[in-house]
Amino acid sequence: MDLDLATIGGLITGVVLIGGAIVLGGSPVIFVSLTSFLLVVGGTLAAVTVSYSFKHLQELIGVLRVAFYEQKTNPQEVISVLVSFAEKARREGLLALEDEANQLDDDFLQKGIQLVVDGTDSELVRSILETELAFLEERHASSRGIFKTMGELSPAFGMMGTLVGLIQMLSKLDNPENVGGGLATALITTFYGTFMANLICVPLSKKLKTKSEEEILVKEVMIEGILSIQAGENPRIIEEKLKAFLSGAGRQELEEEEEIESEMAVENNATP
Repeated sequence: MDLDLATIGGLITGVVLIGGAIVLGGSPVIFVSLTSFLLVVGGTLAAVTVSYSFKHLQELIGVLRVAFYEQKTNPQEVISVLVSFAEKARREGLLALEDEANQLDDDFLQKGIQLVVDGTDSELVRSILETELAFLEERHASSRGIFKTMGELSPAFGMMGTLVGLIQMLSKLDNPENVGGGLATALITTFYGTFMANLICVPLSKKLKTKSEEEILVKEVMIEGILSIQAGENPRIIEEKLKAFLSGAGRQELEEEEEIESEMAVENNATP
């Protein structure tokens, strides 16, 4: 899979611009505080551990991969595959798709085609695939909920650190030299909490939601295509029906791919 440059570029840009603003403001070392870091990061991670089971937390690395890598399949590719399956089924029958199904990398599409090949009733095929899709969406929501929770909690722990710093500062009012340092620590903790929430946790949660919606769309295209193939519809009709799931840019991309394939087919036929 290819890296998602938008995720990586956004994080790097945010860190560089915010860091640059701090450096230009002078004395960047005052923004480094181990106490503030422990209060915000340690407190947030501890609270998330309380909120979720270890099973969910163990899936965190896999969830991060989703945020930092592009989806391996897109609707345009799926539509092309389904149309080719429809053409083969129209020529040779549904049983001819069994070998094709076994070569698919996508388990969801493979299962759907296999159900059709096995002669499963169309309503049952739809029910099985939509049930699996519903549970997939639920798992996605649970996974991105970890980052959403972290985004909600980190500012609160930043505020908690501010209160700790203020209490320490007030306890040293008899020594005015230590008041400034205590106040700085208090405010830095709020900065850490805000930074963690608004540049890392909340954006990652939203990116995972976007990725989930893209995957759900691909699966919906698969379901509609599989049922259309089972119904014996014309491949051209199936293609037009599935194009309804695409945006304008997506349709244009699919049409360009088809033009390239047609040109290659003509060249191959012209080659002696």
